[in-house]
Amino acid sequence: MNIYVGNLSWEVSEDELKEAFEGHGQVASVNIITDKYTGRSRGFGFVEMSVDDEARAAIEALNNTELKGRNMNVNEARPRAEGSRGGGGGGRERSW
Repeated sequence: MNIYVGNLSWEVSEDELKEAFEGHGQVASVNIITDKYTGRSRGFGFVEMSVDDEARAAIEALNNTELKGRNMNVNEARPRAEGSRGGGGGGRERSW
């Protein structure tokens, strides 16, 4: 199960986030999202756990708990909507 973790302190490392979740089961991967220009954390990330029951237990246990001075928002990640990368403007359709 893919888990969204929001409201992260900018100082939290992927290893620290992994450690927080490992107390509830096996962590397959951790990815803190960073700004592509500055490399600084954007304050959210994703944790992948292989066993859904362990993932649900982690969500229940860790949601609204403090890590490095901030209370994390932890819930099941929703799939990205198709075409959600922003973009394109409202031009008119040409009829030539």
